[in-house]
Amino acid sequence: MQLAQIISSRFKPLQSRFSRNNEQTIIARDGVCLPAGPVVPKRPKNNLAKAHNSDVLEIPCPDPTAEDRERDFHQQRGQRLSHKEQWAEIAKAIQAADRCLRKTEGGMPVADLIGFGARADVVNACEHALISGKPEKDAPMLAGIEELETVLAENPSDYAIATVVAHAHMDMGWSWRGSRFDIDVSETNQNAFCAHFDRAADILAPFSELKPKPAFLAAAECVQRSGRQDGNAKIADAYATLIDLDPSNARIMRSMGNHLLPRWFGDYDTLELEALRTAARTQDTWGAGAYTWVQFDAIACDDTACARLDIEFFVDGLRDILKRTKDQYTVNLLAAYCANTMGNATGGSDEADQIRSQIGDCAKWIIREYLTELHPMLWAHAARGFDNNLFVRCPDRFAASGEADALPIIGNVFRRDIANGNRIVFTDDGPICQPA
Repeated sequence: MQLAQIISSRFKPLQSRFSRNNEQTIIARDGVCLPAGPVVPKRPKNNLAKAHNSDVLEIPCPDPTAEDRERDFHQQRGQRLSHKEQWAEIAKAIQAADRCLRKTEGGMPVADLIGFGARADVVNACEHALISGKPEKDAPMLAGIEELETVLAENPSDYAIATVVAHAHMDMGWSWRGSRFDIDVSETNQNAFCAHFDRAADILAPFSELKPKPAFLAAAECVQRSGRQDGNAKIADAYATLIDLDPSNARIMRSMGNHLLPRWFGDYDTLELEALRTAARTQDTWGAGAYTWVQFDAIACDDTACARLDIEFFVDGLRDILKRTKDQYTVNLLAAYCANTMGNATGGSDEADQIRSQIGDCAKWIIREYLTELHPMLWAHAARGFDNNLFVRCPDRFAASGEADALPIIGNVFRRDIANGNRIVFTDDGPICQPA
C-alpha cells in the first residue's frame, strides 16, 4: 500500500466527519515552543529597571526579550528552509545542533526550535482549522501532513526528518484532543488523537535501536510515550534515557516530574523515587539539583506532591544548582519561582502551604547572594505558573508586567536597608547598599 493510501485510510474517515455542528477545541502542546512570531526589535543592553522611587532600588535589566528573539531566530530558520523545501539543510542544521547539545541561554535545545519551525506551517494550519470549534466540512486537514510524509518517504533513513514528521503528527494529535480529561473528549477527537500518535510511533520505530541515540530523537520518543494509553509502563525509562544523553538539560527533568504525577502516568511514590534516582545519576552535573528540577513543576501544580516533598533536600538542590550554574537566567528563574510561583500561592492543604512558605523564603537568599540583573520575562511567567501554553501577544508588555511583579519583591528583601536610608544598587558582584 502506498504511503498516501496509508495516511488516507487512517485520517480521511475522521476528516469526513467534520461538520459545522461538530465542535472542536484547539489545544496547546505540552512542553512545545510557541509558534514563531515577528522578530522583536532589539533593546539597548544597558537598560535599567528602577523602582517607582528610583532613589532606593536600581538593577540592570539587559534586553528583556533576548531569549524570545533567540528562539524566534532558530524557529524562523527552520520555517524558512521548509518554505524553500530545503529539507537536507534542515536535517543538517538539526543534527549539528543535536550533536553538541546546543541550547539558548534559557536552556531550550536549538534542534527542537529548528524542528518546530520546520513543521510550524502544517501544525498551525491544523490548529487554525480547529480554533473556531466549527471547521469547514472540506477543511484541508491532511494536505500539510501528507506533504511531510512525502518528504519522509524521500528520506527514509534520516532520523532528523523522521522526528520532525513524527512531532508534527503528535502536535496535530494534541490539537484534536486538548488537555481535558478523557471523559470530556469526544470519540471523533480521541480517534484522531490516537491515529496521529500511532502514526508517530510507526515513524519512530525504525530508529529505536539507533546507536548512539540522538537526544533530539530520544525527546520525541518521550513525547510519543506520553500520548499512549500504556504510557505509564515505560515513561520513566524513556525520560531516564534522555536525561542520560543530556544531563545538563533541566527542562527534561521538569517535564518528567510533571508526567509522573497521578494525573498523567505516575504516582507520588514514583515521582519521589525517580527524583532521587535522577539526582544520584546526575550528581556530577547538578549535585542534589536534579531532585529539585524533577519536583519543580510537579509541586507547583499538585498539593499532595508538594506536601510530600523532602524540603531539606529540595533546598540543598537549589543551592547546588546555583553553585554550578550562576548565569542570571537561572538565578532569575529560581528566584521568581520561589517568590512568586510558590511563595505567593495557596492551596487546599495546610501541609502544602507550609512547604510553599519555606520555598518562598529561599527567594531572599537567592536574591541577596546571586542576583545581579533582572530578567522580567521570567518573573512574568512565574506569576502565571510557567504555563507552556500561554500565548504572549506583546513581549514588551509582558516583560513590563514581570518587572512590576519583581521590583516590590526585591525591594522587600532589602526593606531594612532601605528604611535605614540606603539605596540598593545591583552590580556584577551582587547588590550593595549606598547612602540614598
